[in-house]
Amino acid sequence: MNCEHNTPATPSRKSQAGMSLLECMISLAILLVVAGALMGLGAIALSTTETQGHLAARTTEYAQDKMEQLLALKFCDGPTNGTDTTVFPAVVNATGTGLAGCNNPGGNPPTALSGGSLDPTSPATGYVDYLDTSGNLVASTAAWEYIRAWQISVPTGSAGIKQISVLAQAHYSIGSQGQVPQSTVVALKTFPF
Repeated sequence: MNCEHNTPATPSRKSQAGMSLLECMISLAILLVVAGALMGLGAIALSTTETQGHLAARTTEYAQDKMEQLLALKFCDGPTNGTDTTVFPAVVNATGTGLAGCNNPGGNPPTALSGGSLDPTSPATGYVDYLDTSGNLVASTAAWEYIRAWQISVPTGSAGIKQISVLAQAHYSIGSQGQVPQSTVVALKTFPF
């Protein structure tokens, strides 16, 4: 049997030339646009993480620290000879506001007084302190990174109860979006504790 194959002497193959310079430039342009969009997203994520993950967590920590300091005071600790908690360690002196005091400290229960303000833009004297980046008290308002303001109030219709509210706020936030991080902690203190 005689089989003839009709095959050319040199097989035909497709050209294996690489990508042209124009194709490379188009691919790089697409890659650049995608990378630019992702970098913008990364910048937003970075500012959100710093503001909400770091600064907001610090404000909560500092508000809780002040709350613990105030809850350790006696119920009628007040302005005539109260504890000054704007310094560390706290000292008893004539300028200390303590827990705003009581009208009749010997009463059972005594009549609680209120004082302070939770407005960080105009805090009440004796009810505010300022912290640096590490959480240490600073004497002046020039170098503060966090502010803590607190308010002592008497819930309506209650006797022998004080409501202690502490607000801590950062001096700034990262990025141009959003509010400055702040936290508010509230607790009740009862007589005789």
